[in-house]
Amino acid sequence: MKKTYKIEVDCANCAAKMEEAAKKVEGVADCTVNFMTLKMKVEFKEGFDEQKVMDDVFKACRKIEPDCVIAYK
Repeated sequence: MKKTYKIEVDCANCAAKMEEAAKKVEGVADCTVNFMTLKMKVEFKEGFDEQKVMDDVFKACRKIEPDCVIAYK
């Protein structure tokens, strides 16, 4: 399943780092972060809880950009 989320991030470099961090989260099959449109597209692996995975993605992204926002709740 793929979902798109609105994000707030300060720079393109941080967006790229957030994308890489999200791809490493268990349950994420793929992720793309577009700084220009301020959107994050996440493809979930089968059998994983979307909310739990997004909680982990948010935590991973906060380590990169402490004031980032992902509208997933």
